[in-house]
Amino acid sequence: MDRALEDLCEFVRSHTALAPVPLVPEIGVYQATELTPLWHATAADLRGSDESPFWAFPWAGGQALARYLADCPSAARGLCVLDVGTGCGVAAIAAARAGASRVLAYDLDPFCEAAVLLNASENGVAVEFCPGSPFALPLPGPGLILAGDVFYERKLADDFLAFAEEASGRGARILAGDPGRLYSPRGGFAELAAYDVPTSLEIEGRPVLRTRVLELCPRVREGDGPDSG
Repeated sequence: MDRALEDLCEFVRSHTALAPVPLVPEIGVYQATELTPLWHATAADLRGSDESPFWAFPWAGGQALARYLADCPSAARGLCVLDVGTGCGVAAIAAARAGASRVLAYDLDPFCEAAVLLNASENGVAVEFCPGSPFALPLPGPGLILAGDVFYERKLADDFLAFAEEASGRGARILAGDPGRLYSPRGGFAELAAYDVPTSLEIEGRPVLRTRVLELCPRVREGDGPDSG
C-alpha cells in the first residue's frame, strides 16, 4: 500500500466508526455517526480532504442492492460484478459475500478506495477498487452491473443509462438501487424488490426512505422477436 493510500485509510479510521449497515446488519462498514468526528465536521474542516464524503455513509440505493443480494445470492454467484459509484462499497461487498467470481468497484473519489479496502477487509471478502468511471471503458460481456443512487444528477443518470443499455445488449444484467431521486427512470425497468431503508434526517431529511431494486428490461431488437427468421 502506498503512502497516500495509507494516509486516506488512517483518515477513514480516525473520522468514522465501524458499524452495521442498517438494512444489512450482517455487513459492517466504516461510517459517520453522531459519535464520530466526521459527522460534526464542517465544510471548512474537510477542505483539502473531502468536502462530500459519500464514502462515509451507506446510501439507500446501495443498502437496497446489498439486501437484495444477501437475500438472493444466486443473482451474483459465479458472476463478474461491476459496482458503479461504489461509495463505501456495501453493494460490492454483498456481491462478494454472495459468491461473485470477481467484484470491481468503481468510483471517482480517492477516499472511496480507502473505504472499500477497509470495509472489504472487515467483511473478509475481496473487492477490487477501480478509480474512475467504467462508462468509457470497453463494455463488459455477460455479468452483473450494480448501481446504487446514480439518478440524483442528470448527466450521471444519462451516462449510466446509455452504458447500461449497451452492456445489457452484450448480455449483462443491470440492477439499480432507486430511492426515487430526481432523475429516476420512468420506464424500461422492472421492480424486483422494495425496502424501507433506515436513514437519517441529517442525510436524507427523513428517518426512512422507500427504495426499490430495479432491473433494466432488455430491449427486443429487430430480428430477436418470436417471428424472426
